Amino acid sequence: MYNSSTTQDESEIQCLLALSLIAGIGPVTARKILMEFETATAFFSAWKRAREGVLRKGPLLEANVWPAIRHAEQEVKRAEKHNISLLGIHEADYPRRLKACEDSPLVLFAKGRLQLNAPRVVSVVGTRNATHYGVEVTEALVSEIHALGGSLVSGLAYGIDTAAHRAGLQVGVQNIGVLAHGLDRVYPTSNQNLASRMEENGGLVSDFPTQTRPDRGNFPMRNRIIAGLCDALVVVEAAESGGALITAGFALGYNRDVFAVPGRIGDAYAAGCNKLIRNNKAAILTTVSDLAWHLGWKTSDDTKKLSTQLSLPIAASEPEETLLNIIRKGTHELDLIAFQAEMAVGAASALLLSMEFKGMVKSLPGKRFELTGSF
Repeated sequence: MYNSSTTQDESEIQCLLALSLIAGIGPVTARKILMEFETATAFFSAWKRAREGVLRKGPLLEANVWPAIRHAEQEVKRAEKHNISLLGIHEADYPRRLKACEDSPLVLFAKGRLQLNAPRVVSVVGTRNATHYGVEVTEALVSEIHALGGSLVSGLAYGIDTAAHRAGLQVGVQNIGVLAHGLDRVYPTSNQNLASRMEENGGLVSDFPTQTRPDRGNFPMRNRIIAGLCDALVVVEAAESGGALITAGFALGYNRDVFAVPGRIGDAYAAGCNKLIRNNKAAILTTVSDLAWHLGWKTSDDTKKLSTQLSLPIAASEPEETLLNIIRKGTHELDLIAFQAEMAVGAASALLLSMEFKGMVKSLPGKRFELTGSF
């Protein structure tokens, strides 16, 4: 920890890490300690002299401090082994938006080609159970974020997060995934290839050291990083409670702009967005250009053309829902759709035509029908 062969910067990073790893000290308290002593190195020097009573409120026991010091020494070696960078809170590359949050981590772990202080950063989050509509909206949003010169942040989870990161790869936006565990692994493992590709233009960040598992309690801590890194947070689809709403709560606490995409009344994964809008905790997002307008981001002539309308979900009637369910199960021919719905062919045809005008289905050659992306 105090090896004179290390440079002053390396020693300070290791001390910052050790301070953050002391049992019983959270990120808020760690920031207060750092403000009092200015550097983590100075704190540990004072602690070594006094051994206790360094903090005004309660002693720091040797039983907690020495394990943290040893852990930090080991973690620096493991980070080097896994090509993980350690960004100390005083460094220029540390994200300035996150630094302004009182519970920001003293050390941020990072992998890839990251620019964490990009001029414009938008976080996109949502349910793990994304619908076709949610994925379609996410893709439109990511395309517009790229057109506005923004960077994308999400959580690399199933559903909306994965859709956002995949869309980010397609359009070439800087693509940043925030993980709830150490960067020596990727969870879910099905996103391992996705995460590797993201490192080419963006990458992964975490405030958890290596060998940390993706335990349930880590995800709310991860969500504060997603909120802290961005200028604005967009919730695409969300249940009435869960991770996306926790992230929105952090974003509001950090004075970030929060947006929500409205959903169809009665849909489980629209309830969270509708709740945020109803309680005036999020601005309603009906076009992707709403982002630029609310944030005061001026767009070029080219990006002005990309103000894609996000079609609001249409509530289907009972007969319409019957036909939608039949088509969802793989039946596309008019005659078979009518037979399974126990309707006359003419009646089914007229109803499908009406549904086509509403954007629920689209007709194909041979009197065949398929669902649109929204359904």
